[in-house]
Amino acid sequence: MDRTYDVIVVGGGAAGLSGALALARARRSVLVVDDGRPRNAPASHVHNYLGREGTPPAELLAAGRAEVTAYGAEITDGRVANAAREDDGRFLVTLDDGRALRARRLLLATGLADELPDVPGLAGRWGRDVLHCPYCHGWEVRDRRIGVLATGPHAVEQACLWRQWTENVVFLNHHAVPLPAEHAERLAARRIAVADGQVAEVEVTGDTLTGVRLASGDVVALDAVVVAPRFTARADVARSLGLTPVEVEKNGDVVGSRIPAEPTGATAVPGVYVAGNTADPMAQVITSAASGLTTGAAINMDLVAEETAEAVDAYRHTMGTMFEEAAWEERYQSRPAVWSGRPNVQLVAEAADLPPGRALDVGSGEGADAVWLAGRGWRVTGTDISATALKRAAAHAADAGPEVAARIEWLHADLRDHPLPEGAYDLVSAHYMHLPVETRQALYARLAAAVAPGGVLLIVGHHPLDLLTVAHRQHLPQAMFTAEEIAASLDPARWEVTTAEARPRTATDPEGHEITIRDAVLVARRRT
Repeated sequence: MDRTYDVIVVGGGAAGLSGALALARARRSVLVVDDGRPRNAPASHVHNYLGREGTPPAELLAAGRAEVTAYGAEITDGRVANAAREDDGRFLVTLDDGRALRARRLLLATGLADELPDVPGLAGRWGRDVLHCPYCHGWEVRDRRIGVLATGPHAVEQACLWRQWTENVVFLNHHAVPLPAEHAERLAARRIAVADGQVAEVEVTGDTLTGVRLASGDVVALDAVVVAPRFTARADVARSLGLTPVEVEKNGDVVGSRIPAEPTGATAVPGVYVAGNTADPMAQVITSAASGLTTGAAINMDLVAEETAEAVDAYRHTMGTMFEEAAWEERYQSRPAVWSGRPNVQLVAEAADLPPGRALDVGSGEGADAVWLAGRGWRVTGTDISATALKRAAAHAADAGPEVAARIEWLHADLRDHPLPEGAYDLVSAHYMHLPVETRQALYARLAAAVAPGGVLLIVGHHPLDLLTVAHRQHLPQAMFTAEEIAASLDPARWEVTTAEARPRTATDPEGHEITIRDAVLVARRRT
């Protein structure tokens, strides 16, 4: 598959789907790969999930899948064989059927496997009447006969906890280890009976657990058996990425493993995140869903940070290259005509009544302004950084007639470093000459110095307010200016500013709608 997703989520349980939902709602491209092995599949219902109490696990997952796909995420059935981080920081995910997928980020929500004590008949009743979590199943077996299979140091604590749901708790001292006096006292105080001896088998009648048979042959009548499984993270994909599970301890006893991660779900491998039981073996369904949301949001923020850094680099590149000769040549050579061929409206508005003299047309482009001025009797120096533009401008002038063409001198120059004669022009006109701030300030100071006493300086630019419209101009706020900024740079003792405003005019947006945009217009006359 050639497509690269923003995020591939490995595992479609509560954590994976919740993370996918958050990311899809953040308008990310998301693919969930699920092998169809939910940990809670044997359970009949999900509990302690506010608003979803008592929902069958399969129904909850079906609802989650529908919600995720409704926001544009994709779900595919399959098992991830391995994943690898490529040189460009992206990930190649290979499925066991040979499909190859790519992603910018990975969310591992592969869950865990419950490793049960090796007691015949125990695994077949798991999630039904062989239980481990009283908060998940305690209510359903309240007031029933419950046996707590003691396989570790926390069994006494576990028995006392289950005593909250029923008075009929039996402590199955599976390894027949003598109980410390303190533990025996706690069990006695809670009226919890102790059955010493190895549990040989779970007794089942029909499809109902009825008790356990001890190695001695004695049968303890029970309705449910409580065990403490080892919660082992499903870590094959994580290992293929170089992540190693760590043991999880509870009061000094190893109870399982997890993939270590930050609270955000970020692992030691950049771009790889974990959520749910992969990171926290004690997490219930609602906790895993919350973990998925938290991690999904963290992944989105990570992608936003990456995209912002890339955008800054691109913006800096644009600001560093778009004003250079090569960029303008590429622009002009990309199409037969870049501009409309009509003079700029603000030039017509401000220069129509001026007596003709010498004019400097800065950034002549394809020559419309220079030709208009020459047609009105001005002697014009038309300058541009692009030779292609000036070639078109000269052709435009020739089309206007020999008298017009004779009044124009075309100058191929970069005025940022090309010397200009001071006080030589009766009109200096610069339209939409947008440059980085310091460069613009230096150039405009030189343009002002080129105006003759009594002459006019006309500066026109796209007003920064246009960035708030749908005109879709290039978003280069650092190159835009107001007329007031330019006016403030002029010495009042030498200049009379006659106009400094945001002047509205009508334009058409990309959808063909008429809109109002604003030009920053500065008109200043040099005092004599």
